Amino acid sequence: MRIVDIHECAVPISRYADVSIGAATLTTSVVAVTTDVVVDGVLVVGYGFSSFGRFAQSGLIRERFAPRLLRASPSSLMNSVGDNFDPFRAWEVMMHGEKPGGHGERCVAVGTLDMAIWDAAAKTASAPLCEFLAELVGTVPIAEEVPAYAAGGYAYPSDDIRHLSDEVRRFLDFGYTRVKIKIGATDLSRDLQRVEAVLKLLQAPNCLAVDAMHAYNRASATEAAANLEGYSLWWIEDFLDPLDFEGLAHLAVAYRGNIAAGESLFSESEAGLLDLYGGLNRQRDFLLFDPVHCYGIPGYLRIVTRLLEKGWPRSAFWPHGGHLFSFHVAKGLGLGGIEVNPLSFPPFGGLADGAKLHAGKVLAPEHPGIGFEHKSELRHLFEQNTASPV
Repeated sequence: MRIVDIHECAVPISRYADVSIGAATLTTSVVAVTTDVVVDGVLVVGYGFSSFGRFAQSGLIRERFAPRLLRASPSSLMNSVGDNFDPFRAWEVMMHGEKPGGHGERCVAVGTLDMAIWDAAAKTASAPLCEFLAELVGTVPIAEEVPAYAAGGYAYPSDDIRHLSDEVRRFLDFGYTRVKIKIGATDLSRDLQRVEAVLKLLQAPNCLAVDAMHAYNRASATEAAANLEGYSLWWIEDFLDPLDFEGLAHLAVAYRGNIAAGESLFSESEAGLLDLYGGLNRQRDFLLFDPVHCYGIPGYLRIVTRLLEKGWPRSAFWPHGGHLFSFHVAKGLGLGGIEVNPLSFPPFGGLADGAKLHAGKVLAPEHPGIGFEHKSELRHLFEQNTASPV
């Protein structure tokens, strides 16, 4: 049982369903980890990508981490029984010789390969990743449907309010009841108009979250939060630099609503600092760490475990990403719910073709692995860019 080939390719991604808007400059790495395992007559290939917002990791993957996996002995990648790959052992192989700290975007390169290895291991076990993960780590998965919200709402270069409203209407037509939009890219008065336009479309309070993508300094964050406080938002997110824990603590005192944080923190140590110094309320606030960007599932589990020990409930964790992998992580670990990008970052965002929503919840997956093969446009992209058949 071996990994026989790893292929990586950088591809462009867009924040918009219409990829011609805003001339996409973001990229992501797609990887295929080919094994020598055959299940039901099909060669097991694990697929992964770098989630959203941190660019492709081609150099780190090709020159540093993939060679370690390819050089590894089969026994160092297998479980103790020898009947499957062990993603935790594979993670240790990738991280061998790495010094603590210096996370940079090393964490994203490792997380990208980690995703593909989990996909391969779950396929080898003929199980959906969420079930394979829950059994391996001993968690109680979400029983049936997974709470989900639709994310998007990036500023449009023209006729913004109309396009934003149309986008949110599509979210609601899909079956989502909660949505998240972006603010901070324009002046505050326009952002308030965006918030008011979306609230008119929603059926209940506390169903809209806003994400500033770290756009504010302390003064402008305080001003924005004060103006947003009367709107009964579900949460405000990423108002300040992700490492400005002191500023976040001041904001948490000034703003009386819910706060979400963690998307741009990548390690257990950073998560501990957020908990210790960020002033968040463990009973009402939200944690949005991205499993891919946190060194993959092993690194993400360290964050979850540490913060559970500090008194955070599992319901506070809503993994960032908005794609199938984060869905499996949230379900398998019994977390609060998931972000979904139904229209942004095609074809990576969103769920499998034909996924069913009911009252803002997503039904459990049935396909082995992550299920990229059951998202037709994404399947085609992997086939075209990894030289490995899906």
